[in-house]
Amino acid sequence: MAESAPPGCRSDLDSRYYRLCDTTEGWGIVLETVAAVGAVTSVAFMLALLIRIFKVQDSSRREMLPTQFLFLLGVLGVFGLTFAFLIKLDSGTGPTRFFLFGVLFSICFSCLLAHAFQLTKLVRGQKPLSWLVILGIALGFSLVQDVIAVEYVVLTMNRTNVDIFSELSAPRRNEDFVMLLIYVLFLMVLTFFMSSFTFCGSFTGWKRHGAHIFLTVLLSGALWVVWITLLFVPTPGAQWDDTILSTALVANGWVFVFVYVVPEFQLLTKQQDPMDYPVEDAFCKPQLMKKSYGVENRAFSQEDITHGSEETGDTLYVPYSTHFQLQNRTYQKDFSIPRAHAQSSPYNDYEGRKEGS
Repeated sequence: MAESAPPGCRSDLDSRYYRLCDTTEGWGIVLETVAAVGAVTSVAFMLALLIRIFKVQDSSRREMLPTQFLFLLGVLGVFGLTFAFLIKLDSGTGPTRFFLFGVLFSICFSCLLAHAFQLTKLVRGQKPLSWLVILGIALGFSLVQDVIAVEYVVLTMNRTNVDIFSELSAPRRNEDFVMLLIYVLFLMVLTFFMSSFTFCGSFTGWKRHGAHIFLTVLLSGALWVVWITLLFVPTPGAQWDDTILSTALVANGWVFVFVYVVPEFQLLTKQQDPMDYPVEDAFCKPQLMKKSYGVENRAFSQEDITHGSEETGDTLYVPYSTHFQLQNRTYQKDFSIPRAHAQSSPYNDYEGRKEGS
C-alpha cells in the first residue's frame, strides 16, 4: 500500500520529497526557504563582484577577487547541498552527501586560508602574491579533499553498489561521515592560526580583513563542534540526523555570508591608503643598501682595485660610479733656495756710451 501524502504535498509526489512540503514538519519548509534565500544571495554577490571588479582601486584587493569568486561558488554549493539532506537518503542522495559535503567546505576554507596567507605578507609590508598564486594555493589545498572523497565513495560503493549508504546503520554512517571530514577540520585549524598571524604587523589597515577570517573560522568551528556532538549523542535519535546536518549547512552558509562576504564587499572599493603599504609603495626597492667594492665588469680582476692610495699612491676607486680608475697628478717638487739676481741696466747697449768709461 502506497504511503499517503502528508498535508501540503500533492498526492502524486514521490515520498522522497515529503520534507520539502510537509506542513506538519515545518522545519523542512523553513530550512528549504532559508537555503533558497542563501543561494539567491550568493548568486547576487557573484554578479555584484563581476560588476564592481573595475571599480576596485587597490591592486592588492583586486588580486583576491578570483579567489573570493571561488569562495562564493563554494557558499552557493553549501546552500544547494542542503536540499540533498532534506530529500530522503537513497541511492541518489547518499553519494552526493558524502562527496560534496567535504569538498564544498574544503573549497571555502581553502579560499579563506589563501586570503589569510596573503594578509600575513601585506600586514608586514612584504610584496603581495599575484592572483594566480593565491588561486593556486586555494585550489591546491581543496583538491586534497577531492581525492579523499573520491577514494572513499568508490571504495564504499564497491564501484556499483550505490545503495550502500542507505543500507549502513546510522552509527556506522555517522562515523564514516565524520572521519571523511578530518582533512576539512585540519584546514579549519590551519586557517584559524594563519588568520591570527595577521594581527601581528606594522600596517594595521589589513588587520580588519584578518579579523573577518578569524571570526568566520571561529564561528564555523563552534558550529562544527555542536553538530558533530549532536550526531553522536543518542538523545535526539537517528531520525534527527538529517535535520542536524541540513541545519548545520544553512547556519554555516549564512556565517560565511554575514561575517566574511558582506564585510569584504564593504571594503572592496575602498580607496588605496598609503599607510597600508611601505614608503612609496616600493616593494622592489632594496630595504638595505650595502656598500660594495666589487667589480661588475668581469674583465677587470680584483687585484687591480685599490682603495685610496695603498701601494702606488696614485689609484683611486670611487664606489657607485663608473669603474674607471682615476689617477692623481703628481707634481715635481723643487726644494732649491731662490737667490737674488742683479738686473741688467737698460742702458748697457746704449750706443752713445764710451767703452771703458
